[in-house]
Amino acid sequence: NKILVYDQFKAQLERSPFIFAYADTIAWGVPILEYSIVGMLLLRGYLLKAFYGCLFLMTIFTSYIFLVLNFSDSVPCGCGGVLATLGWKEHLVFNLFFVGLALLGIYKTRERKRIDYKRNTT
Repeated sequence: NKILVYDQFKAQLERSPFIFAYADTIAWGVPILEYSIVGMLLLRGYLLKAFYGCLFLMTIFTSYIFLVLNFSDSVPCGCGGVLATLGWKEHLVFNLFFVGLALLGIYKTRERKRIDYKRNTT
C-alpha cells in the first residue's frame, strides 16, 4: 500500500510529529525494508535474520506510536490499508502483538537451530 499510494504515504509522514524531517527517506526506506524482510522470511537460511528484522521494524513503529500518544500535541491521521480502521491505541496493541510474534519466531528458530546442531554433532 505504501508504494501504491506513495504520494499520500509521504504526505502523511511530512505531517507526522518527530519524523517529518525524514519523510523522504522513510517513504522509500520502510517499503524497501519491509519487502526485504518478506524475501528473507521465504528463505529458510535467512529466517532468523528476518525475525530480527521484524522485531526491529515493529519495535520502531511501536515506539513511534507510543511517543505520539504520550508526547505529541497532535496525533496525525491514521494508517492506510488494512489498519485504516484502527485508532492509535488499537494500533499500539496490534503492534505489540506482532512484536510478541517476532520474539516467538526468534525463540523457535533459535531452538530449532540448537536441536539441528545437536543432531549433527552426535
